[in-house]
Amino acid sequence: MMSKCICFYVELEALCNQVLNLFTESLPIFYNICYKQTVGYRQYRLLSDILKKNLRFGIIMADGKGSKRKGKDEPPYAENKKLKGNEAQDTEQDFLSKINYARLNVCKSVEEFKFNKKRVRIVSSCEEFPDVCDGIVYWMARDQRVQDNWAFLYAQKLALKMQVPLHVCFCLVPKFLDANIRHYGFMMKGLQEVEEECRSLGISFNLLIGYAKDVLPDYVKKNKIGGVVTDFSPLKLPLQWVKDVGGALPKSVPFCQVDAHNIVPCWEASPKLEYGARTIRNKIHDKLSQFLTEFPPVIYHPHTAKSKSEPLDWKAAEASLQVDRSISEVTWAKPGTIGGLLMLESFCKERLKYFASDRNNPNKNALSNLSPWIHFGQISVQRCILMVRSYRGRFKDGVEAFIEEAVVRRELADNFCYYNENYDKLEGANDWAQKTLKDHEKDKRPYLYTKEQLEKARTHDDLWNSAQIQMVSEGKMHGFLRMYWAKKILEWTKTPQEALEISIYLNDKYNLDGRDPNGYVGCMWSICGIHDQGWAEREVFGKIRYMNYAGCKRKFDVSLFERKYKNKKSDLMEKQKEG
Repeated sequence: MMSKCICFYVELEALCNQVLNLFTESLPIFYNICYKQTVGYRQYRLLSDILKKNLRFGIIMADGKGSKRKGKDEPPYAENKKLKGNEAQDTEQDFLSKINYARLNVCKSVEEFKFNKKRVRIVSSCEEFPDVCDGIVYWMARDQRVQDNWAFLYAQKLALKMQVPLHVCFCLVPKFLDANIRHYGFMMKGLQEVEEECRSLGISFNLLIGYAKDVLPDYVKKNKIGGVVTDFSPLKLPLQWVKDVGGALPKSVPFCQVDAHNIVPCWEASPKLEYGARTIRNKIHDKLSQFLTEFPPVIYHPHTAKSKSEPLDWKAAEASLQVDRSISEVTWAKPGTIGGLLMLESFCKERLKYFASDRNNPNKNALSNLSPWIHFGQISVQRCILMVRSYRGRFKDGVEAFIEEAVVRRELADNFCYYNENYDKLEGANDWAQKTLKDHEKDKRPYLYTKEQLEKARTHDDLWNSAQIQMVSEGKMHGFLRMYWAKKILEWTKTPQEALEISIYLNDKYNLDGRDPNGYVGCMWSICGIHDQGWAEREVFGKIRYMNYAGCKRKFDVSLFERKYKNKKSDLMEKQKEG
């Protein structure tokens, strides 16, 4: 039912923008007709068909101008009012319609929106867009969504200004690091939602099979594209992809990059590698007022491509993958923007009140659980913050804690990976950490486990085993336990290098949010002490912060967590025997 509701608003927005191209005044009227789903989905489709086939401007205007509806039941757009403060929170609109109305209250189209150019950087030698071309391409990569996407919006703004079609291209590579069918399945289901939404907005969505440098430049040449826009990732491989594509594109085609993942663009937050949260926090907060703004809507695109894209064969696309298919997809996380926004809604309404006090207790349901959708760019962190902060009056501590983690700590992770090419190696640690780990490299370990033993949760530590089983079976591990889990790998393996390699391997293989700056920084913090300080020296760890089982018992009911995963451990052992 909720999925139908989202389709309602996506299609409604697309339809209204079509109407807008003919009769500007009709938009608020049609919103009044369908506002708050006072008609059912089928009735709405009937109305939309009638409106498209039999537009009667006078009739629509008479219906609208004669309306006496006022007050809270009138949609904000009907009188072109701006929502103020927590006004949206106090209405009876549902969570998803609030988001939609918030976009519509910014402007009718990104064409009239004053875009912050600091979000954009030119990565090609050519900076001038041609006077004549057949389209603009948005090369979608890290940020896999339509709405609340600054890269998508910038591409549409360019296309509208130039009065040309907008093409969206996603390059599906057969293999990416340790990603398996768990990750690809989540990603591709989200991309199917993107395809459907693009189609409803008159925008061409193209799934190009292969590496971007091999397939994207040919698409640009074939379709006489006049400019390419892409999003931003600080990781080595995506950065190399951008460099390779830039070198392969025609020299006359400008190539822009937009940081659509961070609120404050990575290159704007800081021009250098930051030591820790305390050195970047004020830099980010000082710039939030410039960048933490409401999004305008991606609208129905009035300029259609000459060649209409056919519906994609997603089964054939999946068959082209060269990935491990033995890791099952998870059921708790519904892929796509809709699923992500519904998880955000449940966090705001059910768990945010407990976030400040209970987020480090693995037995409490207090986390946002948003990391899979954020990792794949299916929802925007900026949207999350805009919605969460509207609850500041009721859950101030929770809101502040969430902003610290979702903005400061997350953008610190992007900073580390962008300015430190050794973000996944021991060489990426600070000098003091490298020295202390080397000094204690030959210390006797209390236990030694192989990668296979660790992967199968075969250690003496039931808490560690339970955390590993949670990750393997659910595609996630509680944030607090991720620290304990990685530090124990340092304690139970031969060298710090081996510990780092194994922790990254397991994290990237099983966690839905693997291969992410947050994951690399989490492993590097736990094992190599980045963004931390030196502590009292001890065996194996040296001056790296220490965590142990007794400390966990003081923080939460360890036995309760272990019992929860005892049965799952038995199931895991059975599967391992079968394998």
